[in-house]
Amino acid sequence: MSESAMHILIDGYNLIRQSADLRRLERHSLEAGRKALIDWLARYRLRKQHRITVVFDGWAGGAPHEERDYSSGIELIYSGLGVKADEIIKRITASTDEEILVVSSDREITSFAARRGKATLSSPEFETIVNRLSVTPDYSGMPGQEEGNEDEDRRPTGKKGPSRRLSRAQKRAQAKIRKL
Repeated sequence: MSESAMHILIDGYNLIRQSADLRRLERHSLEAGRKALIDWLARYRLRKQHRITVVFDGWAGGAPHEERDYSSGIELIYSGLGVKADEIIKRITASTDEEILVVSSDREITSFAARRGKATLSSPEFETIVNRLSVTPDYSGMPGQEEGNEDEDRRPTGKKGPSRRLSRAQKRAQAKIRKL
């Protein structure tokens, strides 16, 4: 993993069901939705080299125990019977100091992650960023493409002075999102 790579932790079914394209495939079968998600993430991973973990719910009809698998360089975790993916995402988030971006539109998960200093992104926002990257050339490291911009660190408000600046936590979260 490269120095600028991070760990992206994804609520699998949440992302599938928030995406019109993936949801359409999931209607055929859960397996079709999962495979489409993994293929889409694998193409993104080839470009960005981030560590990606996708957690799927198995609590209603899954295996008796948590199962792990790898596909196209992506770690897949299936929660065990009676265990929700949310619990596994929270456990991983709480158990590491690693730089993590949690992708979910579930408020409980995102607020839990944010309280632990982890960056979060809703499923539709993540999908938009990844789709934009798949058609946009990678200009990172080219002259004139400096990381960060003073204007990006300001919120448009009617106020003047230091209150216009983002908090440290907000700046760290934005820096992680820019790495996508």
